[in-house]
Amino acid sequence: MGFNVPMAQTDIVVTRSDSPPADDRRPHVVVVGEALLDVVHRVDGSVDELPGGSPANVALTLGRLDRDVRLVTWLGADGRGSAVRTWLEGSGVLLAPGSTDAPATSVAVARLDEHGAATYEFRLDWRVPTGAAASPDALAVHTGSIAAVVEPGASAVRDLVRTARPTATITYDPNVRPDLMGDPADVRPTVEELVSLADVVKVSDEDLGWLAPGADPLVVARSWLGLGPALVVVTLGGEGAVAVSAAGERRAVAPRVEVVDTVGAGDSFMGALVDGLWAADLLGGARRDALREVDGATLGRLLDHCVAVAAVTVSRAGANPPRRAELDAAPPIPRQGA
Repeated sequence: MGFNVPMAQTDIVVTRSDSPPADDRRPHVVVVGEALLDVVHRVDGSVDELPGGSPANVALTLGRLDRDVRLVTWLGADGRGSAVRTWLEGSGVLLAPGSTDAPATSVAVARLDEHGAATYEFRLDWRVPTGAAASPDALAVHTGSIAAVVEPGASAVRDLVRTARPTATITYDPNVRPDLMGDPADVRPTVEELVSLADVVKVSDEDLGWLAPGADPLVVARSWLGLGPALVVVTLGGEGAVAVSAAGERRAVAPRVEVVDTVGAGDSFMGALVDGLWAADLLGGARRDALREVDGATLGRLLDHCVAVAAVTVSRAGANPPRRAELDAAPPIPRQGA
């Protein structure tokens, strides 16, 4: 049974793309990481240019869910950067000051084979804008993927996270890029350092398969929980997701949907996870103990929300997560086995 919700047509217009709102004291989420343009070469010779980047997709999801979100990124003041900014602004994402100071916008060139499998070439320059920081009113700081591993920006990301941690919940998604990150053995120490700084970690079973070949994903998740997070969530593609916490483990079954593609699905799950934690009043440094004591029923509702958002994303082309109004208006999504 298919499920496809048309994208809402009303966009939120932001006056300036490189500055936060005048009232910076409102509760908000800060996302730190790459925004770039995916240049997709297809076997028929056609080429598409689509905005993307894992952290940018997380910010986009939060914006579409009507959350106040600010993105710390590194874009050029060029045509490609303008396309990315327009895409973000259309979903209410605000860019932090300095985020458009890059010499050029980063690009990921994807070449698809006849089966739709892609090989990637990255033309990437990742840095954290000078002076970037999360304000004390940031409820959460999220980072992950390339930005958290690739220097010279990665060290600045970790510094920003450490500084923000006393007042903000830290969320992290490794979202590995093997074509860019090199040897898993070299990447694991950096990933585990960030896991130890995080309150909430979301990771896919595929990422864990690369980081820890042959290991049971849940065994790795349990070991990561021992490094410090309150919650580690493993996504299992079409099989749903499982959350590991001090209260035990909770699973969510994936909705049955007609999959168009999986681009941005994990990022929309991550954005929905932050959104759900906000709705449950579990964000912010002052709520860290409450997050550690989260009960199974709350975790179950949280995971159901995340898989529902991801299901809409995979039901249509590209990184196109739902807006809040779409979720509110949509009929219940059938579950596997229903």
